[in-house]
Amino acid sequence: MTKDLDPLLLSQLRLAVMSHLMVAREAEFNALKQHTGATAGNLSAQIAKLQEAGYIEVVKTYKGSYPLTICKITPTGIAAFEVFFEDLKTYFPL
Repeated sequence: MTKDLDPLLLSQLRLAVMSHLMVAREAEFNALKQHTGATAGNLSAQIAKLQEAGYIEVVKTYKGSYPLTICKITPTGIAAFEVFFEDLKTYFPL
């Protein structure tokens, strides 16, 4: 029997961000932008949704005199991604 998937992770861009962070654990905004091919505005909006859900933490800092945004996956985000992955397997069991 298939399970309901987390609707927050069904978005291609949010899933791409979470997948990257599952491996890297944290990434600069520009690295995520390059990795996903998203526009800055769209990526920012999707990151805000992940942050609201507690899946990621956003840290605003500086690199030299330039602003720097770093996204970090949270324990809640790791758990949500793992559940999503396990639930996804129910759609095509081996």
